[in-house]
Amino acid sequence: SRSSVIQCKPGGNCPSRHRGMTRQLSPLSVAEDSAAPILELQNRSPSGICRHSRVERQSRSGEEGTQTHTETSSQEAEGQTRCQSCTSTFLKLIWRFLIILSVFSSWVGTTQFVKITYETFDCPFFMTWFSTNWNIMVFPIYYSGHLATAQEKQSPIKKFRECSRIFGEDGLTLKLFLKRTAPFSILWTLTNYLYLLALKKLTATDVSALFCCNKAFVFLLSWIVLKDRFMGARIVAAIMAITGIVMMAYADGFQGDSIIGVAYAVGSASTSALYKVLFKMFLGSANFGEAAHFVSTLGFFNLIFISVTPIILYFTKVEYWSPFSAVPWGYLCGVAGLWLAFNILVNVGVVLTYPILISIGTVLSVPVNAAVDLLKHKMIFSVVRLGATIIICIGFLLMLLPEEWDEITLRFINSLKEKKSEDHADDITDSSVHTRSRSRANGTVSIPLA
Repeated sequence: SRSSVIQCKPGGNCPSRHRGMTRQLSPLSVAEDSAAPILELQNRSPSGICRHSRVERQSRSGEEGTQTHTETSSQEAEGQTRCQSCTSTFLKLIWRFLIILSVFSSWVGTTQFVKITYETFDCPFFMTWFSTNWNIMVFPIYYSGHLATAQEKQSPIKKFRECSRIFGEDGLTLKLFLKRTAPFSILWTLTNYLYLLALKKLTATDVSALFCCNKAFVFLLSWIVLKDRFMGARIVAAIMAITGIVMMAYADGFQGDSIIGVAYAVGSASTSALYKVLFKMFLGSANFGEAAHFVSTLGFFNLIFISVTPIILYFTKVEYWSPFSAVPWGYLCGVAGLWLAFNILVNVGVVLTYPILISIGTVLSVPVNAAVDLLKHKMIFSVVRLGATIIICIGFLLMLLPEEWDEITLRFINSLKEKKSEDHADDITDSSVHTRSRSRANGTVSIPLA
């Protein structure tokens, strides 16, 4: 059967003006129409032409535009993410650089201020006592930072009790105050006092280099007392530190003020190492708030119980100054302020960044002190002293190697070997392909052996 469709001409009278389109169907055309696709009629123009193809083009162009817009927006989002990651990485690098700069600047400033103060005021224990009293301000400074940055602010008493857990679950009691604070306060005072005595006998460069040996002493004590992991590289670093000490003492022939100054500096490094090992043994690891609380407690103990020592030294004429106005309070406050800044930076740096940055800042104080001594004080360094300083600094840097440095090194070497073997295999494949192409061009055929 055949179906007929009546199409209206432009401007003509269509009999199906009000009914749309009429179809004349035979009786058999119903089955064909049921099996055939359904024709959807679209709105016609005055010319009678269907706009279906135009609508399809518009929809396709709309979809393509949507896809293009989505791809563009995704590329912009990826670009913004990359920019943000680069910015955060750059800010982290700047922050770490500022930490290192602040650490060695404060330590170098402390050492040089002590040398200047000795020109008019020769009282090392009074300087140690006066500087240690400033440690009381560490916890108030920490609490001020807590108020400025924390979302949930706590009262001073509540924060003090929370940070007192470093002494135990019961907090700070009088018994724990005397039992835990007294030995650490004595070690703290001895470390600083011996360091100042060494600065009277040696240059700032020599004293700062010898003080870097405390890293080797910490390793040896931790290995013996705390049963830490044995590392061959750190044993070599400890041997280098001891070699540097001997060379430093030999520089002036094991006599005079040189050997006494070396003994003072080594004693200061030893007491500092003992302080760190005992802190790890009895108190364990501490966050910034607990460390600030402990340092302030040391300053409070120093003010109460050790204040009698400079008084005794004054009346026995060991450390005596005649007019009270002759005391250089400006230099003393400079030494105490820089020492306080160094202690705060060490505690903040360990919590907020990697501890290795603090160690790098400490070892960088050696070349900076050498530059100051060379330019300002016109010091002339002998070959033996220079060699001893370099050996001690290299040993200090070896101490900074991580515990898994050997495994990391082996993995790196194995990865390099695998990469070389892959590159060699690629070269062999390329050369074989080139040989086959040449043999085919010459009309020869290579038959592989079975």
